[in-house]
Amino acid sequence: MPPVPVPPSVPEAGPGPAPDPGPPAAPFPSALLGQDLTAIPNAGRVVALTFDAGANAAGLPKILSTLSAKGVTGTFFLTGNWVEANPGGVGQIVSTGHRVANHSMTHPGFTGLDGTQIARQVRGAEQTILAAGGDPRPLFRFPFGERDARTIAVVNSLGYVAVRWTVDTLGWKGTSGGVTAQAVADRTLAALQPGEIVLMHIGSNPDDGSTLDADALPDIIDRISAAGYGFSTLDALLAPRRERASHGKDQAGGIHRQASGCGSRRNG
Repeated sequence: MPPVPVPPSVPEAGPGPAPDPGPPAAPFPSALLGQDLTAIPNAGRVVALTFDAGANAAGLPKILSTLSAKGVTGTFFLTGNWVEANPGGVGQIVSTGHRVANHSMTHPGFTGLDGTQIARQVRGAEQTILAAGGDPRPLFRFPFGERDARTIAVVNSLGYVAVRWTVDTLGWKGTSGGVTAQAVADRTLAALQPGEIVLMHIGSNPDDGSTLDADALPDIIDRISAAGYGFSTLDALLAPRRERASHGKDQAGGIHRQASGCGSRRNG
């Protein structure tokens, strides 16, 4: 009797190719492309307190102490050079619940840089901040507020949304510039509006050593709260429905004011 042929084995069907995941999620809403935002859109009665760090860290302890005591979180725009000069600064900021953001590596004016130079500034700061324990993505502020359509487009292409400010407190001018803590608070409140972004500085004035933004911060928070506003980080730009909000100790939604650090070529 002839042998019965054995059919060739058929390999088991595998799971098949993985479905196409599609393009990666955008790091920020496309509606924010091409802009240097001066307020948080559709934010309601909230304020974003932001603080630029390009000079020294003289005001940081007082700023962090005040924010903690008031139950408010802020957004800190850091240069890579500041992070390198203050190696514990990023840890102090993020460990207390605040947001860090990108303010370039060395704080140059951007309109005089080509695309490669801009990328080095943005990526250099990003890598330095990441190495120190924080993640600045996707928030960027131009040094000195100096930008144009081209530089905004380059920053967007690197995965960052550009954030300016509604009001610069001018605390960076210091007492030698005729500014007082009362004037800083008054200027901030005069610009109060839904989605306001306040620009303040961490560093001291190089001529008189004053830290007027840090000094005025308790009064600023109290007066904004009394006006019926809350506080939030700039993450409210990225996911407005899931914004990290706080209003005093009650954690009732709101927005931070930004600290200045781009407004002056002296105080970075």
